[in-house]
Amino acid sequence: MTELEQPSIRKTSSWSAIWVLPLLALLIGLWLLWRAFSEAGLDVQVHFADGDGIQVNKTQVMYKGIAVGKVVGLHVSADIQGVDATIEINREAQDYLSKNTRFWLVRPRVSLAGVTGLETLVSGIYIAIEPAKGKLVREFQALAEPPPLADSLPGLHVTLKADRLGSIDRGSPVFYRQIRVGQVKNYRLAEDQRTIEIQIYVEQPYAHLVRKHTRFWNASGISFSGGLSGFKLRAESLVSIATGGIAFATPEHRQDSPPTDPAFPFRLYEDFEAAETGFRVQLQLDNVSGLQPGRTPVVFNGVQVGVLRKLDMGQDFSRPLAELTMDPRTEELLLSSSEFWVVKPSISLAGITGLEALVQGNFLAVRFGKEGVPAREFSVRAKAPPLNVDAPGLHLRLAAERLGSLDVGTPILYRQIRVGSVQSYQLSADRREVMLDVHIEPDYAGLVNASTRFWNASGISLKGGLSGIEVKSESLQTLVLGGIAFDTPDLQAAPVARFRRFALFADEKQALAVGRLIELRTARSDGLREGTPLRFRGLDVGQVEQIRLSDDMAAVLLRVRVTEAEERIARAGSRFWVVRPELGLARTANLDTLVSGPYLEVQPAARTGAPQRIFELLAQAPQALAEEPGLALVLSAARRGSVVTGDAVSYRGVPVGKVTSLELGPRADRVLIHIRIEPRYAALVRGGSRFWNASGVDVDFGLLKGVEVRTESVEAILAGGIAFATPEEGSPAHPGQTFALFDEPQEEWLRWAPKIPLKP
Repeated sequence: MTELEQPSIRKTSSWSAIWVLPLLALLIGLWLLWRAFSEAGLDVQVHFADGDGIQVNKTQVMYKGIAVGKVVGLHVSADIQGVDATIEINREAQDYLSKNTRFWLVRPRVSLAGVTGLETLVSGIYIAIEPAKGKLVREFQALAEPPPLADSLPGLHVTLKADRLGSIDRGSPVFYRQIRVGQVKNYRLAEDQRTIEIQIYVEQPYAHLVRKHTRFWNASGISFSGGLSGFKLRAESLVSIATGGIAFATPEHRQDSPPTDPAFPFRLYEDFEAAETGFRVQLQLDNVSGLQPGRTPVVFNGVQVGVLRKLDMGQDFSRPLAELTMDPRTEELLLSSSEFWVVKPSISLAGITGLEALVQGNFLAVRFGKEGVPAREFSVRAKAPPLNVDAPGLHLRLAAERLGSLDVGTPILYRQIRVGSVQSYQLSADRREVMLDVHIEPDYAGLVNASTRFWNASGISLKGGLSGIEVKSESLQTLVLGGIAFDTPDLQAAPVARFRRFALFADEKQALAVGRLIELRTARSDGLREGTPLRFRGLDVGQVEQIRLSDDMAAVLLRVRVTEAEERIARAGSRFWVVRPELGLARTANLDTLVSGPYLEVQPAARTGAPQRIFELLAQAPQALAEEPGLALVLSAARRGSVVTGDAVSYRGVPVGKVTSLELGPRADRVLIHIRIEPRYAALVRGGSRFWNASGVDVDFGLLKGVEVRTESVEAILAGGIAFATPEEGSPAHPGQTFALFDEPQEEWLRWAPKIPLKP
């Protein structure tokens, strides 16, 4: 009996690696739980009047463009008067959820005061929050509309008191010299129930402009008044017309006013005149005819600088005294040498003056003095003072053929901006020209140099034709008063000295004409007129300025101004011809000239040509130039047939060239037809190619076989043409090679179909 072996018993460890996975999962779960708890928001309840647009888990709470929470629940409030939104706010914001914290819903808002909340059109509406640090509160009442600007915003916050609100609203602008410097924050009925308290905000950079004696006035809408002397219209800006607005200024005599106390309320005046922001000036008058207090303006160079406030006739009505309110900016300009006078329409044998008063009524004009001491009392002159030729600026002399509607005081315009005026005028020494002395104001003197051109801009320029009617006027003012305009093509040209003489052209077209003048000679000028364009490849490169008979009356001479590429066009070798409409069965072209009229076309010469000024005008377009690219060939035929210059040369019905010219052979027994094959198709022509006349229709008739009609194309029937075919073999044709032109093709030629690579 065999003895069994005893097993070897060894005690193993109780730890197994399989426990690593559960332990790791447990640690991850604990970490995720801790993270979820630490990042969990704080739930608050916000009551809204309605929940329109609010969406659970989508509508966010934003602060300065950053999301700080979102709506996680929404339900109708217990009193069914609104909705309660449960909002989860980021935990780090819990210190700012106090009783002073405010919530409101941001939606797109369109009103006269402006457009707000446009970003919600893309992102959807959101809830805005204005945090305030304090004890934690979890229930809030949302505002019905956005709150006014915070008092902590840097700048000046002041209160205005007014008898009525007018068109002022929250967000209405606050202006200083028509610059927006702030806005209306809020308004409310004062405790006395009789006045309105308007809270405004002035931005920090402009806060120092508000002083203790600053005056505020309502700049809303339009102030309009009128009478026989004219109408008065006043508005601070287009924005204030629509949204209302407030303007302010500090009187000039109060410039030393100390800074304001924000707690001190200001009065809001009804309008600019009620605020009395200007300083007062007294005028001694002889006649008050046409002057009306509150309406008559004081004007300096066309700009209103004051207004007539009141008239005092005195005890005996013998010496009227006027009180003016002047713009504060003119205080330093009113010296003892300043002069005032009344501008009114005057018609006499010497002429008409004061025409501008027909439109705006009688007004007071002022010319500020250059010397003396500051003054506030003046006597009105009986008539306008003579212009001061020693005034700073640029004094020039213009020479014109006639005076026209120009007069003393006529404005000088640069891009429709008044920059000067006519001082005087007289005949030249030889009595052939009118000399005008003009003055350019100092600020604009640099606009005049050696390249400047002046022209008479008075009245209306009317030009019409079949192509349309063109009406041109410099401005409405020049229709009544006349005017002189100028332009300076080269601002870098040499400056001019005082009293430099310039020519005064009749109109802008003559003054600014550039380019080179050439002369075209033709037998007739049918359809051509002044203004007929000169074109090259469809672009206008000039126009006809004058048409006249030659001295011997044997020809018509066209003076043409070339404004583009004049160096190439005004050279020997350039060709000019008239483009007219072509109508017919074989060809119809240039139909646009039926409406616009004929025009001139040019074929510029080579750069090597010598400059030339006089040319012959061709009656029709010239033949194609020999230097055009392509393969030039000659076809020999017994007769021309219907072939004409310009006919197409086709291969398999596709145009690949054209007829360039026709001529008789050296012995006059043949017709030589010159053709040119386009470069891409030059390889199609070989030594064995056959050409035939493809014009018209080939009819073959028989009693047994019937009628057989052959034609190359409908176009060939009408316009004519030449076709060719090429065999499989053969060497390429060389330039100038001559081929026979057959009357009709053979059947064998029509079956040729070689594969010939074409140029790309």
